[in-house]
Amino acid sequence: LINLIINVFMGLSVGANVTIAHFYGARRMEDVSETVHTTVALALICGGFLMFFGFFVSGPMLVLMGTPGEILPYSTLYMRIYFVGIPAMMLYNFGAAILRAVGDTRRPLIYLMIAGVINVLLNLFMVIVLGMGVAGVGLATIISQFFSAAMVMRALVKSDGSIALSFKKIRLYKNKVMRIARIGLPAGFQGAVFAISNVLIQSSVNSFGAVAVAGNTASMSLEGFVFNSMNSYHQTAISFTGQNMGANRHDRVRKTLWLCLACVTVIGLSMGGLSVIFGDKLLSLYSSDEAAIAYGLSRLRLIMLSYFLCGIMDVAAGSIRGMGYSIMPMIISLLGACAFRIVWIYTIFAAIHTPECLYISYPISWLLTFFAQMTCYFIVTRKLK
Repeated sequence: LINLIINVFMGLSVGANVTIAHFYGARRMEDVSETVHTTVALALICGGFLMFFGFFVSGPMLVLMGTPGEILPYSTLYMRIYFVGIPAMMLYNFGAAILRAVGDTRRPLIYLMIAGVINVLLNLFMVIVLGMGVAGVGLATIISQFFSAAMVMRALVKSDGSIALSFKKIRLYKNKVMRIARIGLPAGFQGAVFAISNVLIQSSVNSFGAVAVAGNTASMSLEGFVFNSMNSYHQTAISFTGQNMGANRHDRVRKTLWLCLACVTVIGLSMGGLSVIFGDKLLSLYSSDEAAIAYGLSRLRLIMLSYFLCGIMDVAAGSIRGMGYSIMPMIISLLGACAFRIVWIYTIFAAIHTPECLYISYPISWLLTFFAQMTCYFIVTRKLK
């Protein structure tokens, strides 16, 4: 549900990444500087809007999803606290997009690692020592987000050259907003519709009760580690492709795609396989309920062993976006993944009402979408020639 609300705006960070990478590759440094200040302005505007919107719609939307009554108050409380920290999340993600666009992936990683450690320590302190429960988890999350935002903003202010941030210059440059929106809005809209399909899947999981929700959530948390590892190559494909398009090095665009596909496949298969092998031990970190662990293992086996398909699908889409084409990958993803899953829920899953039948829709949709994205990639490269 959180992803459904924020994904449209997060897509703008993709647009900022590609726009800055194009200008940076073409050595148009004044345009880079204007795009940097526009990006920070967009982060502040989007973050402020989402904070108020998410705070007030969280409860009603959780009810519409059929969230079990015994966990509804805790879910609502967590989401409302979470959305208070959304402006910081936006600043970090948009700021990290700026750094990645010029090839600096090290500092965003370091800042995120520091924020992650702060989050874990605050979770332990607020939940175990202070006994704050869900409220403590939510507060730990937003405090760590403010730390990561402060660090990435400081990095931009201290930077030299075209990406240096001056608070006096933060404003919206119309032509830069249009370029960012042209690439970012389709990506964000795609993410939002993806989230709608995932909300429907979550609602379907809710129909199996609170124990199934617990097992499903634990498995999704483990999947997050693998997804973020694979997503780094999606980001790499966007940034490297964007820079080389700006420099008119189309040979490097092809090389970037194949290297990213190879790397993401290795990462997905190795981390996914290890997650399945040690699945019961990893899930026991989240819950001691054997029934919840069994639900989690059911999802883990079906998703993790095929998770590399999600990675190669995202890399293919990222390469196309890096070339400046955002509408085509959006349409393909909406049809190949989102529409497919929705149809699956109301047909196959309606007939075979089991968690396994629900989860198998993921790898099938990833594979179909990947083949369609690669077809789109070859069409775009032929057009560029």
